[in-house]
Amino acid sequence: MNQRSKVFKFGGASVKDAEAIRNVAEILKNYRQEQLMIVLSAMGKTTNALEKIVEAHAQQTGEALQLLEALKLQHYHIMNELFEPHDEVYATVNDTFVEIEWVLDEDPHDNFDYMYDQIVSVGELVSTKILCAFLNNQDLPTQWLDARDVILTNELYREAWVQWGETEERFQKNAQPMLNRGGFVITQGFIGATQENFTTTLGRDGSDYSAAIFSFCANAESMTIWKDAPGVFSADPRFFPGATMLTQMSYDEAIAMTYYGAKIIHLKTVGPLKRKHIPLHVRSFLEPEATGTTITENEVAQYPSLLAIEANQVLLKISNKDFSFVTEQHFSQIFKVISELRMQVTFIQNTPLMLYICVFNQGEKVAQFAARIQDTLNTEAVTGLELINIRHATPELLQQLHKERKVLVEQTNGATAHLVVYKS
Repeated sequence: MNQRSKVFKFGGASVKDAEAIRNVAEILKNYRQEQLMIVLSAMGKTTNALEKIVEAHAQQTGEALQLLEALKLQHYHIMNELFEPHDEVYATVNDTFVEIEWVLDEDPHDNFDYMYDQIVSVGELVSTKILCAFLNNQDLPTQWLDARDVILTNELYREAWVQWGETEERFQKNAQPMLNRGGFVITQGFIGATQENFTTTLGRDGSDYSAAIFSFCANAESMTIWKDAPGVFSADPRFFPGATMLTQMSYDEAIAMTYYGAKIIHLKTVGPLKRKHIPLHVRSFLEPEATGTTITENEVAQYPSLLAIEANQVLLKISNKDFSFVTEQHFSQIFKVISELRMQVTFIQNTPLMLYICVFNQGEKVAQFAARIQDTLNTEAVTGLELINIRHATPELLQQLHKERKVLVEQTNGATAHLVVYKS
């Protein structure tokens, strides 16, 4: 019987500098005998830096090449600590950064999202080439796989949708033979490609989702996300000091919590794993001996209250200009505009005379939304808000939150509660 592969996903923090990369290699030495696929994010804050390059080029500020040079130097500094001066990885990485220079040599593309994907995707290409070279130098045989040769998407740049059938076929053709040869296979998170071979991205922080795609296609034994946190907590310990770590979660609970804003796992990650009953482990690269959190189809008898905060929220208070009801006809108009503006809705509540909608504060989109419905509807926008979502809420917890926060709107559905509050 063929050995089933495991999929490991490492995020940017795990490879932020030379010491971190060495730590990843030490972890991987324990898995020499595994059929292992490694999915890697861009190093450290590289994606943020690449986004600034995209903005500079789009606005023609003249700073794009300077910003690119600074980013290249950061990567070369890390490589200088890992490799001999004449290692071939330097030429490989330089050739990859040249792909950005080609974009910057041209006028800004009319489609900002298309241009974004061609530039920002380079972060993952570079990080995987550096880690691949280092692992091979550490006597850990590793093959480099271009994720764009596997993950086929549509042309919705920055939020591309996976074409599952074709992606599975490409995996069997391009990835499975590499796994069968033995050693590790390293590939990129976050990126895919269209049928015409234009690079796409799967949404910000989409590397978890990429790992789930590869796990699904490989029918993997398990998937592990290596993070700086020891596992999944009942709430973000930075904001809720009493949060506890969960050793077990069900798929459905994890899906609910990511939907409501928990940032430990990307929103789309759990679905593909649930379909094939693939266990998901969340472990710490800082404490690799710890077991972390395991997410499976097994139900857990009792959970503590689980809290997730969506920050940077705007509450849209929408009412009819003639003071009558907001009807289904208005709903159609409202959500058509929201869809066209690609606004991200996090909360909806309808009352007889008012429709409340929470969305992420995405620059000018709120003003554009209000302008497009102003003929029939009034829009008041309240900013500086957060949305607190609570699973397994208790009366005591809700009472405590009301004491600590100013609550604008509250909605409860059984033991699930949503509170729109002013930022603390």
